[in-house]
Amino acid sequence: MSAVSYLESIVVGALQGVSELFPVSSLGHSVLVPALVGGSWGRDLSIGKDSPYLAVLVAMHVATAIALILFFRRDWVRIVTGLWTSIRRREVRTADQRLAWLLILATIPVGIAGLLLESLLRDVLGKPVPSAIFLALNGGVLYAAEKFSRKPASAVSREEETVDFSAEDTMMMRAVTVDEATDVRLSKLSVKEAVLIGSAQILALLPGISRSGITMVAGLRRGLDHEDAARFAWLLATPVILAAGALKMPSLFTPENKPSLGPALVGSVVAFAASYISVRFLTKYFETRTLTPFAIYCAVAGIGSLIFFAVSGAA
Repeated sequence: MSAVSYLESIVVGALQGVSELFPVSSLGHSVLVPALVGGSWGRDLSIGKDSPYLAVLVAMHVATAIALILFFRRDWVRIVTGLWTSIRRREVRTADQRLAWLLILATIPVGIAGLLLESLLRDVLGKPVPSAIFLALNGGVLYAAEKFSRKPASAVSREEETVDFSAEDTMMMRAVTVDEATDVRLSKLSVKEAVLIGSAQILALLPGISRSGITMVAGLRRGLDHEDAARFAWLLATPVILAAGALKMPSLFTPENKPSLGPALVGSVVAFAASYISVRFLTKYFETRTLTPFAIYCAVAGIGSLIFFAVSGAA
């Protein structure tokens, strides 16, 4: 297979950074865009076993995870600290301790499924037509979630909501940040609810099904609002993406992939920047808006791709 060029890596890096966090499926777009462009792009950017493109995508995913860690760095400091104190003291009392364990438990199902099924599903379904079908289905799922998900259980406004920090060691009064208040709400999920939301990520192994989108849908179904569902989805995605990257990154440094190292680095920098900008935008967007525009986009893009492949015979 041909090495990935610098131009291809820049375009794909920007695409990865945006589509991984927007609920529109990064894997689906990574398959569909090269097929729609055709020519050398279709040859160079083909997902398959030992593909240089696949190794480059792994590096870009890791860059996205790093961007998420940087953006939510204060949350992750609290969560990791909470996990450490929970293990050391053998207790689960504070919101940070509980949220840390919920994230761990919610990540286990997709971790197991990824190890067992990812390669099989990618090799069998990582093709343009299945990706277009699943992208259209992703749009339908997002739209249905907006129509049929139950409203958030709490009718208390964000401004009036009180946060209980009585389990913390210190009694000193301090300001409570918006991020802390959100994490406290997330920590109130039951173990069953958190695991169900985390397990939704398994569906994202199908190219065209968005990891962030399907996790948000599961969160909305459990009564979270859009802002909290998005935040929980991104917190859940970070360790999954990092673990997958750590497992697969060595493939990028094999002799046959050496020509793609430079483009992989450049594309990863682009993916990092695009991811950071995307999460900044989306955290504000989901404060007041819904998944409906993304649902429409996915349905139109998926069906439009299917029509294009049928007419051109490109797939």
